[in-house]
Amino acid sequence: MSQSIINPLSRGYRVYVDDNFHFMDEDERECLGDFATYDEALNAAKKVVEAFFGEKSVGQPEDQLYEGYTSFGDDPYIVSFGGAPEPPTRFSAWDYAKEVSRKLSQREIPRPSPSGEQAGN
Repeated sequence: MSQSIINPLSRGYRVYVDDNFHFMDEDERECLGDFATYDEALNAAKKVVEAFFGEKSVGQPEDQLYEGYTSFGDDPYIVSFGGAPEPPTRFSAWDYAKEVSRKLSQREIPRPSPSGEQAGN
C-alpha cells in the first residue's frame, strides 16, 4: 500500500486499513486518509478491497478468492471523527470481499479470438 495520506479535516470519516495476514497487530495498521463524507470514505474502503483482486481472479472459485482475501488482503474500516455522525451502516470489508469474490467467480475468463483480439472487441 502507498504512504498514508491524511487530509486536514476537522470532522469527517477516517479510513484505517488493517492487514489480514497480521491479524490484531496494530503495528501493521495504516491510516488511508480522512474524508469529508461517508460516501467518499466508503468508496475509498471498497477500492482497497477491490485492489486485492485482479484480472487473474476472474473465473476463479469463489471460496478460493474469498479465502485468499481473508488470509492476505487489506481490511479497511471506517470511523467518524470530530463530531461527524456515526456511519449510517457499518462497512464490512469481509462482506464486501465475499460479494466481489462471488461476482469475479461468475465472470467468464476473456478468451483470445483466433485473430488474436479478445472476444467482444
